Amino acid sequence: MIVTLDEVKNYLRVDTDDEDELISELMKSAQKLCMDVARIEDDAEFDSAGEVAKIAVLYTTAAFYENREESDYHTIILKLRALLEPLRKAAF
Repeated sequence: MIVTLDEVKNYLRVDTDDEDELISELMKSAQKLCMDVARIEDDAEFDSAGEVAKIAVLYTTAAFYENREESDYHTIILKLRALLEPLRKAAF
């Protein structure tokens, strides 16, 4: 993972351990979505992509966490495409 649970909890301003399992699962989903948008299949390659990739995962995890009831995936993906454009491969 490009981010740690502690980094995400700090970003989300979560102080308790009550939702660690939920946040961990959201982190995994967020990284997978970011990798799909960037068209990167290898975890190690994505993890070495730098701050842009890290910010994308933090943003996506926060979007999933804050909108648990109804996430607007279309908007999230559009923002990720703009954010991850420098990393995005031309094709798989």
